[in-house]
Amino acid sequence: MRRRFLTAGLALLSSILVAQLAAPIQSSNMIQISHQINRLYVFGDSLSDVGNVYHASGKIYPPNPPYFEGRYCNGLVWVEYLSAKLALTPEQNANFAYGGATTGNGSVNGVPGLLAQVQAFTKVHQEVNSNALYVLWAGANDYLYGGANPTLTLGNISKAVESLLKMGAKKIMVVNLPDLGKLPATRTSANSNTISSFAIAHNQSLAKSVEELKQKLGSDTQIAILDIYSLYQEATKHPGMFGLTNVTNACSNNLAICDRPDKYLFWDGIHPTTVAHRIIAEAALKVIKTEFSFSATSPQPLS
Repeated sequence: MRRRFLTAGLALLSSILVAQLAAPIQSSNMIQISHQINRLYVFGDSLSDVGNVYHASGKIYPPNPPYFEGRYCNGLVWVEYLSAKLALTPEQNANFAYGGATTGNGSVNGVPGLLAQVQAFTKVHQEVNSNALYVLWAGANDYLYGGANPTLTLGNISKAVESLLKMGAKKIMVVNLPDLGKLPATRTSANSNTISSFAIAHNQSLAKSVEELKQKLGSDTQIAILDIYSLYQEATKHPGMFGLTNVTNACSNNLAICDRPDKYLFWDGIHPTTVAHRIIAEAALKVIKTEFSFSATSPQPLS
């Protein structure tokens, strides 16, 4: 998500890269859910990128080390942990997320925005897998890049969701934004409060839009919000509950890496550590269990 990370133009790959996600982990209480969700499609920015920018840049960016094999942190990211919890194989995952992505349908520094990612997906899929989970998490870069327009950003997210719904998506998870003004990179900046207010307004409008959309959907179509804002607030107020000791500073900077990354919330000034990503995955799994309904029948074969 860091703007300075993307100053060099990236040669956009002609085909979307499929994420090689973690090996599946099966547990008894997940059998029904894992049988009902047979694919995971991911759209967004660096918080969900598992190596798309890395491969597009010839494995130059983000640099490894200190970043882990194309992730913008020190290990796996949340969608990889979530995939494992859903017992999905690498072949059952497709990741369209690019670090630095905004929500638009164009490219910034060679990086496709959320709408562009969804459009790329729809071009190669005439109809979608109704038993898949579609995840969208974007918007932070729209505000961090300084050209904030909440109305435009929310409009882009809504268009992306509606495009997937029109194609037949039945389960969609949209992730809201953390307090962008309270990140290590923004906390002491002059516009910290302004950035925070954008995040709050964004989340309020997103919640309203999703609720309105729910009223229009049939009973077999479900959309839910993963509330990262509240999770972030909880982690910063009660870090011990999550096994963390430092929720204000970045573990990694230009000079050194902290001794206990597993105790830090942030890997750099913007991005969470892999431990924090695991926490996010747990929250996402809870949303799946509580917000989505699953029938007793088996899903259709993979396509």
